[in-house]
Amino acid sequence: MPEFRQNRATKEWIIIASERAKRPQEFIESRSKPKKLPPFDPDCPFCPGNEDKTPIEVFSLRKGRSKKWQARVIPNKYPALVPEGQLLMQTEGFFLRAKGIGYHEVIIHTPQHNKDLAHMSLPQVEKICLTYRRRYLDLQKDKRIKMIIIFENHGKRAGTSLEHPHSQLVALPLVPASIRHLLEEAMRYYDDHGSCVFCDMIQEELKAEKRIIAKRDDFVAFHPFASRAPFETWILPLKHNASFGSIKVKECKNMAKILKEILGKLDKGLSDPSYNLLIRTVPIKDREEDYYHWHIQILPRLTTPAGFELGSGIYINAAFPESTADFLKNKGIK
Repeated sequence: MPEFRQNRATKEWIIIASERAKRPQEFIESRSKPKKLPPFDPDCPFCPGNEDKTPIEVFSLRKGRSKKWQARVIPNKYPALVPEGQLLMQTEGFFLRAKGIGYHEVIIHTPQHNKDLAHMSLPQVEKICLTYRRRYLDLQKDKRIKMIIIFENHGKRAGTSLEHPHSQLVALPLVPASIRHLLEEAMRYYDDHGSCVFCDMIQEELKAEKRIIAKRDDFVAFHPFASRAPFETWILPLKHNASFGSIKVKECKNMAKILKEILGKLDKGLSDPSYNLLIRTVPIKDREEDYYHWHIQILPRLTTPAGFELGSGIYINAAFPESTADFLKNKGIK
């Protein structure tokens, strides 16, 4: 019998399609063996030695005075937004427009062309997470910026265009309607119950234990009760915190530890799936509020939303999150 499930944090309904449910191992991507990437590609603009092929870096991590970098941040060569200018809303009859003011940056994870987050060393993953934190803190100082989104597209099905491991940051002068809806639902729950829906969700998941994948130091990872797609994974700080920008250095290093572990499990369990990774956080002005709880959302791209999902907004999941969590917890790497 199919089952409706609701995500209490977003009020989204999803359908667990039990009649077409698959075993977790059936989601291993059926494709030809992925090509083995070299540690260095002379044609890749993100590889060391090709720095002149990218815009001038805005931040980098280097050991001592060495010219060799460990991570770099550059403006996107083809930016969706640019930092120069003033945000002025203009009307054109019925319509509204404004200049595309903001920041669009690329975080190059490593000099090595073939080392993604799942396979690089823990110290290097820590450097990436600390770079996220540094750029967030730097850009939130710009009074024009209202929202900062950090994300990684891994693999072709997730929309990546360059193989070299990297993620992106977009700083916006407004809060998008879809994000505003998520925030409003969390705010409504807080008004009704006097508590953070994510904190309550963490307690329920820890009590049930059926969907927990890992609990390490300051973080817990699980497959949500109402996962919108197979193997959707959330990583949340155990301590309430609305804004990613408030994360401490030690917490950032612990975040790197569980992030590497979860991505390693997905890589081994599903044979390097494509995925989108997002850091979900509040608008900058709401960083001290109690209604929200920042977290990491990982969406493996194992299925493609079709007409029903697009028309209704209700996603059909062909796997029970209890089964996918058990599969990753017990058959992935530790």
